[in-house]
Amino acid sequence: MENRQQRIHQEAAALWREVFGEPPPLRLDGGQMLEIITRSAGEATYDRLRSPFLRPSTIAGPGQPRDASQLR
Repeated sequence: MENRQQRIHQEAAALWREVFGEPPPLRLDGGQMLEIITRSAGEATYDRLRSPFLRPSTIAGPGQPRDASQLR
């Protein structure tokens, strides 16, 4: 295995143990483990950040324009 692939496999295996509480299946590579972990996590909701200290124009989330000039 390449060095990068080894690191991915090690990190994915550690995450697998944390999420499922058991060792990962030996036949899976790091990418396959990450795919299974993310599929099992389900959908997360997104709550827009609200703060009295920030103007709405300075708060941006995924897929939101930063300011009105980007709406065009």
